[in-house]
Amino acid sequence: MELIKAEPYEPLKIRQLRWKCDSSVFKVESTDELDPIEGIIGQERALKALKLGVSIRKPGYNIFITGLAGTGKTTMVQDILETLSTTCPTLRDYAYVNNFIDPDRPILLTFPKGKGREFRDAMKNLIEVLRDRIPTVLESEGFNTKRKAIFEHYSGIEKKLQVEFNDVIEKEGFTLGTVQVGENQSTDLMPVVNGKAVPITKIEAMVKMGAMKEKEAKTILTKYETHHADLIQFVRNMMKIQEEVKQKFTELERDEVVTIITALKNNIAEKFADEKILRYIDSVTASVLDNLALFKMKQIPPEVLEQFPKFDPFREFDVNVILDNSTVEECPVIIEINPTFTNLFGTIERVSDGRGGYIADFMNIKAGSLLRANGGFLVMRVSPLFEAGMVWKNLKRVLSHHKLNVQDSPGMIGIAPSFLQPESIDIDTKVILIGNNYTYSLLSSYEDDFKKIFKIKADFDYEIDKSRHSIMEYARVLAKLIREEGLKNFDKKAIAYLIELAAKFSGSRNKLTTRFSILTDLLREADFYATQSGKKRVSAENVKEAYYASIERHSLSEEKIREAVENDKIMLSTQGYKTGQINGLAVYGTEHYSFGIPVKITSSVALGTGNVLNVEREAGLSGKTYDKGVLILTGYLKETFGKEMPLMFTANLVFEQSYGMVDGDSASAAELLALISGISGVPLNQALAITGSINQKGEIQPIGGVNEKIEGFYRICKKRGFAEGQGVVIPVQNVDDLMLHEDVLVSVKKGEFRIIAVSDIKEAVEIFTGHRAGSEKKTEKGTVYAKLRAKLEEFLEVSRSAKKGVEKTAKAKKVKKKKPAPKPENANDENTKD
Repeated sequence: MELIKAEPYEPLKIRQLRWKCDSSVFKVESTDELDPIEGIIGQERALKALKLGVSIRKPGYNIFITGLAGTGKTTMVQDILETLSTTCPTLRDYAYVNNFIDPDRPILLTFPKGKGREFRDAMKNLIEVLRDRIPTVLESEGFNTKRKAIFEHYSGIEKKLQVEFNDVIEKEGFTLGTVQVGENQSTDLMPVVNGKAVPITKIEAMVKMGAMKEKEAKTILTKYETHHADLIQFVRNMMKIQEEVKQKFTELERDEVVTIITALKNNIAEKFADEKILRYIDSVTASVLDNLALFKMKQIPPEVLEQFPKFDPFREFDVNVILDNSTVEECPVIIEINPTFTNLFGTIERVSDGRGGYIADFMNIKAGSLLRANGGFLVMRVSPLFEAGMVWKNLKRVLSHHKLNVQDSPGMIGIAPSFLQPESIDIDTKVILIGNNYTYSLLSSYEDDFKKIFKIKADFDYEIDKSRHSIMEYARVLAKLIREEGLKNFDKKAIAYLIELAAKFSGSRNKLTTRFSILTDLLREADFYATQSGKKRVSAENVKEAYYASIERHSLSEEKIREAVENDKIMLSTQGYKTGQINGLAVYGTEHYSFGIPVKITSSVALGTGNVLNVEREAGLSGKTYDKGVLILTGYLKETFGKEMPLMFTANLVFEQSYGMVDGDSASAAELLALISGISGVPLNQALAITGSINQKGEIQPIGGVNEKIEGFYRICKKRGFAEGQGVVIPVQNVDDLMLHEDVLVSVKKGEFRIIAVSDIKEAVEIFTGHRAGSEKKTEKGTVYAKLRAKLEEFLEVSRSAKKGVEKTAKAKKVKKKKPAPKPENANDENTKD
């Protein structure tokens, strides 16, 4: 069948391949004449969400910020928080003090801003005054006189009791003596024998020795037993008197000291009227009165310090101010760059006890950034929260219950956990997390309480619409960045070229990127090259030098692949015609740099049942989107050619020399062309490459990375030497995305390279084959589709013939199987029956 030639397709014009920023739109000569813009541009949506989240101080109105890195998220957050500092709630100071009843549960005291330090100093002064005054009072002449009177009074009572008891026992022939009982001495009754006091335990020995008659001994023992109970009562009475003396001395000391303590206590209570604080002061007073012996010491005994080097007997009266807001004038804004468990929630520090162990008390409680930001804002990136154990889970618990419990950091190996349970702190911190949409989506899907505690999502856009106004605003942003970095001023042509690059980085000629961190790097590097060349201003040439140097730093992988293509290690055709083979385009790279590489796609066709085998999927090297694209092109073939006849072919599609994962559907148009060529036998032009996805109706759809793909094929062609008709076919919707390098434009202008836009697969068929694509009509002749249909009919006929042959053979075998076997010769009926 002779094919009809197709009409040539007009390639895109030079002006369609790259947008040029006219420097004349700037009515200035350099950035020093521009007014730097405040804040950032193009983030109105995120700005509204941030203002809403910051202004509503209700439970759950924490903020999750999403967007690509370098879009100004942190900068905008800081700017907004600074402007809203006047709406901050009342700040407070926080302190932990000793719980004298239960030391394992330290008490939390809260104060108005700046009062925590005052209270700590007041309590410190109270203890210092008492340490100085109590010994003085208890050594005064007046106190000693009262103490002596008490002593003399009870001494008289003791003496009277002793005289009365002695009179009783002396009449019975006994006296009081001291006996040794183990290592101790004890008072006991001793009988007087021959004018000498004898221990009762020696009476029996005296009888055996004949020094005493047995009858006399029995009389002494009987009297001993009778008066021993009186002795016990006597001793008890004497001990009771001693206890009363001790009690009287204690009461006297308390009475002498209480006046001083009360005066000091009342002085502090006048300044701090909070009921909880007053209760604590009362408990301190009671503890002082119960431990006057501590205050009577001039110094700690050396033997105690030798055993406990860090012993401080007055530590229990200290005040641990864990948060002092006395110097904070505005709403606290904490940027936490390392949100570990300890940094975020605080901790209970362990200190050496000087004997190889570790101890902790209320003075070892330390605040974290969550408390330091209480009443204000805590800003941090979300990813580090999952790097340390328990951080994310504990943060959710705090934000859900608005209570912070300072505790040991989990996972402290080799140290036993502390038994301290400090009183919880009410938390009113607004948390602002910075992450990306992927993390937000995961947390929303798998964390049930995530949306309850992060009600506000502020999504930062990575691009803005290009307009005359936005171009001027963009120039002012660049001027701001230049001044903040302390760089040389850029002339207006340099600014124009930077804005062109902003459009290129956005992936569309009608957009400008808002990832200013990328442009800031270019500003710094262009300034470096301008300094090297001795210029006072940075020019467009310096910006280009910085841009191409950046590409060179990241393009080693691209050069290695191009080198492999040039050396035919990666086999690729860039001229001539081949059947069932086409040049597709793929994008490789990282966030910093992406590049396009042509890929040979081939098809093989044979008789079958209408299935297209995806080799990448069978090998486990394809993603779901790629697999979907192959199924879609199969659907197109079935709808176009399978309505009037079954499709009796099978085909294999493969990315040749591809050994990694393949995903995306941008090669589905190329695959369909390879399949059409493989079935019809019409060869495809290898001087062309194509990118674009396809739907079941044959429409070619837009794809991403169009500039990188075009430039990738262009550089291969340029390296090999241009051949006639080389170029790239792209979806018509991607024309507005074109921001190609200047060298591509030069070659297009010379006629060495071309870019053609198409909207339908039939247009692509005509461009690659040079012949009319045709339609679905059966009567049509001389077109690619007519030849394709003829081949499908041929497959069908062969398939039917083969099927008939199989059926005929099967029928013959069946007849042969039913035919009876012949009787043997000389066989009679009787033998046969047997």
